[in-house]
Amino acid sequence: MRVALLQYPIVWADPQANIGLLDERLRAIAGQVDLAVVPEMFSTGFCTDRPGLAEPWGGPTCLALQHMADTYNLAIAGSLMASENGKLYNRGFLFAPGVPPQYCDKHHLYASGGEAEFFTPGNERKIFEFRGVKIRMAVCYDLRFPVWLRQDKNHLYDLLICVACWPTIRIQYWDALLAARAAENHCYGIGVNMVGTDGLQLDYNGHSAAYDTWLKDLAGFEDYEEATRIVDLSFEKLRHFREVLPQWKEADEYEVKGEN
Repeated sequence: MRVALLQYPIVWADPQANIGLLDERLRAIAGQVDLAVVPEMFSTGFCTDRPGLAEPWGGPTCLALQHMADTYNLAIAGSLMASENGKLYNRGFLFAPGVPPQYCDKHHLYASGGEAEFFTPGNERKIFEFRGVKIRMAVCYDLRFPVWLRQDKNHLYDLLICVACWPTIRIQYWDALLAARAAENHCYGIGVNMVGTDGLQLDYNGHSAAYDTWLKDLAGFEDYEEATRIVDLSFEKLRHFREVLPQWKEADEYEVKGEN
């Protein structure tokens, strides 16, 4: 599977502009990749104080994402602000050509950033499927909580994707945690962060990465680099690695309270 990591600035609180910019980036890689990954809340930025920017699931932003997936014949993973039944969610998504979208809502809300007062947490540990690959989706702060993302016999996956608006001041944790989650779960780990400055004047230096099972970063972004990187993932190699060292079978049993 060929995956594109799209690291770029987000236009603050402007869905139309961000959808247009994403369309340009996807058009440039059409026919080259199976899956494109974009930053957290790609259409608005991390606007935790603007409920009016949230859209119903299936609204204009969702329609635009599905149209791009169908037009360019690739899947798109990221997150957006969704409204449903009077509640707001930071919703991770996977739009793929010709099939209904898949989604899961961010479980761990970043209270220090006002997110817990704004969004409702999701309580489902879903596994997405795309072209034979099982994908686990995490949204930013979820990355800090290993139990929520842990492999087990009911949640076995091949690829962990984490999309984020993770500021420069705490980027050392992003670097360490993304690699750790890939290592402990015997999977590929892809993390995509934004770059630039947002409407709250927070600074973002990126550090998007794609780790294989040997913790080699296949993407190689530099600080503040606005770019698209394409990586090749071999799930045949991953399956072989798991056969040689099947550590997930030996993991401690546990229960996640509050999970649906």
